[in-house]
Formats: sequence, structure tokens, C-alpha cells
Amino acid sequence: MKAKTFDYWFMACGLLIQAVTYLVTLHLSSCDIFQLSTLHSPLTLSFLSGCLGVCSVCLTAQGNIMTFVFGFAQVGTYTWLCLTQRFYGEIAINAYYFLTMIYGSYAWYTRLQTGREEGVRRVTPRHLSRRWMLLIAVLTLLGSWLAGWGLATWTDDTQPYLDAFTTVPALVAQVLMILVYREHWFLWLAVDVLSVALWLRAGDYCMVAQYAFWCANCFYGMHKWRLLETQEA
Repeated sequence: MKAKTFDYWFMACGLLIQAVTYLVTLHLSSCDIFQLSTLHSPLTLSFLSGCLGVCSVCLTAQGNIMTFVFGFAQVGTYTWLCLTQRFYGEIAINAYYFLTMIYGSYAWYTRLQTGREEGVRRVTPRHLSRRWMLLIAVLTLLGSWLAGWGLATWTDDTQPYLDAFTTVPALVAQVLMILVYREHWFLWLAVDVLSVALWLRAGDYCMVAQYAFWCANCFYGMHKWRLLETQEA
């Protein structure tokens, strides 16, 4: 019961961070408040995407299959934001997220178990060997550098290498998450830290707040998935 209560409070904390960041940004902006607060404004889309993202990652940490419902909605709003900033790597990866989540919802469904304490069905995690972890890390770093070089050479991407190093590791992390390997949290942590820098330089503080919270969620998810794996064993 205590664990379930903490799950709700943790998600509520993330949503509160998004709301406070949104209101503070509205207050400090020199532009027209009504224009900024409409559903079509980048700021409001950032807030909406941030809230959907908070719900999605918290449910992922809990091993709850409802993460995909919020995930699909978050992908749509976030893709539009990336279009306004010309973050082409981020746009490509969100199309990839959409496609992989279709399969992921099925893959998670086949690995659901009923929790011993709460009676809630949650996903059953598994883990990689150290050899596979090392191989994945090396290939991810190499792929990120090559992608950054490609974006810098052939596009007008405003932050090519930072864009690439938040894109390629996320591609790998998404696959590991879909296949229910708990090591995906380490990659997401690296992606989220770099994404804080990406959106900080872009001046979008709702997205900064989202990714800062997602960093904390990675540690939360590591702990929750370790418990889920222990329960299964």
C-alpha cells in the first residue's frame, strides 16, 4: 500500500513541476499572455507534452501497460515542438517511437503478471549480461557520433551532435524497454541528461522541467523494475 501511495505522489510531483514551470514562464514572458496560453502556442504544447510525458514515464517505471496510452499522445505533441525547433533527429525518433509502441503494447501484454501485494498486473522484467551491455554501449556511442556528423554535414540542424546523442541512445533504449530489459533505464538517464541541455539551449523551460523530472524517474524506474524482477524470481 505504501509503494502504491508513493507511485501516485511521485507522478503528482512531476505534474506539479510542469504546472509551476508553465505558469512562471507565462508570468515572465514579455509577449501577450493570451497568445502564449492558447492550445496552438509552443509554450502550451510544451506544457501538455510535458504532462503526458510525466504520466507515461511514471507508468513505465511502475511496469504498467497504460504507459502506452499516454506515450502515443506525448509523441504527437512533442513531434510538433521539434518541428518548430528543426530538431530533425528528435522528429525521426518520435516516428520510430510511434511504430515501436504499437508492437510494445503487445509485447508488454504477454509479460504481465499480478503483483503479490497490490493485486495489480505489472510487466515482468529481465536483464542483460555484462558482455551484451558493453557491446551495446560501444555501438551506441559510435552510432551517435556518426549521426551527429551526418546531421552537421547534410542538414541545418541547430544542435547536430547534441541532437544525435539524444537520438541514437534513445533508439536503443526504446528497443530494450519494449523487450522489457531493465538496463534500458541507464540509457534513458543519459538521454534525459543531454535532453535537459538540448532544451535549455533552445529556451524551452517546460521541456527542461520534463526531462529533469525524467532523470529522477530513471532512478525510480531502476528501483521499481529491480523489485518486479525479484518478485518474479
